[in-house]
Amino acid sequence: MNMIMNKILKLAKPAMLTLPGLLMAAGGVNAQETVRQTRQRVELVVQKTAEIPAEIEPYEKLLQEAGKLIKNGKPAEAYSLLEPLEFEHAGEERFDYLIGIAALDSGKPDKATFALERVLAVNPENAAARLDMARAYYQLGDMQRARTEFAAALEQSTSVAARANIRNYLDAIDAQQEGKRTRFSAYVEGGFGRDNNVNISTSQSQVFVDRFAIVGQLDPSNIKMADNYYALAAGGEIDHGLNANWGLFAGADLRKRGNNTHDQFDSVSTDARAGVMYEAKENRLRLGVLSGKYNLGGSHYSDTSGFKGEWRHVFSPGNQLNAFAQAVQYRYTNADMQSNDFDLQAIGLGWLHILADGSSSLSGSVHFGAEKDVSPIITVASPTGGRNDGAKQFRGLRVGGQSAINERTTLFATTGMQDGDYSKTNYYFLRKRHDRLVDLTTGVNWRWDKLWTLRPQLNYSRNNSNIEIYGYDRTDISLTVRRDLR
Repeated sequence: MNMIMNKILKLAKPAMLTLPGLLMAAGGVNAQETVRQTRQRVELVVQKTAEIPAEIEPYEKLLQEAGKLIKNGKPAEAYSLLEPLEFEHAGEERFDYLIGIAALDSGKPDKATFALERVLAVNPENAAARLDMARAYYQLGDMQRARTEFAAALEQSTSVAARANIRNYLDAIDAQQEGKRTRFSAYVEGGFGRDNNVNISTSQSQVFVDRFAIVGQLDPSNIKMADNYYALAAGGEIDHGLNANWGLFAGADLRKRGNNTHDQFDSVSTDARAGVMYEAKENRLRLGVLSGKYNLGGSHYSDTSGFKGEWRHVFSPGNQLNAFAQAVQYRYTNADMQSNDFDLQAIGLGWLHILADGSSSLSGSVHFGAEKDVSPIITVASPTGGRNDGAKQFRGLRVGGQSAINERTTLFATTGMQDGDYSKTNYYFLRKRHDRLVDLTTGVNWRWDKLWTLRPQLNYSRNNSNIEIYGYDRTDISLTVRRDLR
């Protein structure tokens, strides 16, 4: 299950949302899987309390309420409910486990160790309590005792997800004890597919040109083309901690796509990023610079450079707010395209919600922005310089979700829409351009190993425009194999 949750946490990384992880334990350990496992263990405790005779019903109802609060991401409230009863009920395994979890998840690891020690004194074979005891020592910074308890929990645990989670903690302890403040992750992937519009063009061969009141014939290269393709990609990121809160990051990605027949649309993109990051409790902030290069048909086509900021705030284990802002310059190297240079500014806000079972998530985001018309080049179609259609104002939204159907397989889907309005009257078509782009992505991630993923995927997009040459639809079906390196 840890593998599934890791995938859930990565949904926020992208430009919209994505999004990278919901909640990280100290030292870079993934804590969302631990939260899910805790909820399952608390669920068992609550179920057991329902079987207790009616004569002690008030006490058992209180335990059930505490368990529900922990499950719903309110451990501090659960701890406040249980704490007044600790003197009376200390030594009872169910009570001690609940108050121990409530203390641990509400930032009181010192109090959690006392309660969990009582659980283990009564039942040394309680693997769940052993794991949570290890977590408590980890939060206290007592790495030696944490290692001992994690090692014991590893021997007792039979769950594949729990064992993977324990190994993550042990790896983090090793890194800290060896004085390593640097973390590295990378990936390589390859695949093939079928794209019915490799040149992202209209399917019409003729269009009516309003200025000259004639029907014009489009060049064949500007008419929709289908092709089979292969795709390769690789990338990685390095995070280096300067202290408990501040750190540096740097990363890069390389992507190549080659068409079987229409190699004039083969592409290679390289993107790099670097910056500073800050983490404290529920917040994570990343500020950095970015740069990119795009080759089309074997020639250098365009460059990008700019700044981007990302902020994440975790309200509870199941709810996360994400925001971003960016300013990026797009510059074309081809002389025929340089009149289309523009500067982009955009902001966005998103929400990620993990459902109560921990195996499914929903996300949504909105974004707004502008493309500033900056080229000084004067053309017949743009006598004042810049793009034929001028500057662009846009706004959009996106929703998505994913659900694990078993420990190896996760279904995912996202859909979005963006409206764009341009500032100039098009010289040839005598109207201001308006576009509405809609897209849908759906697929399956199947992990046959914790580091290997097979992903069949369908992408569909359609751009409706009041100027015919900009309207198109596109369907891309692919199969990708990915290997994570960490």
